[in-house]
Amino acid sequence: MIIDKIALILTIVGALNWGSIGLFSFDIVAWISGGQTALMARIIYTLVALAGIWCISLLFRPEEDTAVAERH
Repeated sequence: MIIDKIALILTIVGALNWGSIGLFSFDIVAWISGGQTALMARIIYTLVALAGIWCISLLFRPEEDTAVAERH
């Protein structure tokens, strides 16, 4: 499913951003969007959070569903 791929990409973006914060104390999303409280940053943070929640569903899907999705 396309939404699975979008969610995975956003989750990876969030993971890389958190890694940057942890390793370098540098928030890439805030830097790109003009600060943590900027509207764009808040939208990105929210989308990443929703993507992470969506990815939880990947853990509980039957293997047949994921195998069919991988073939497409």
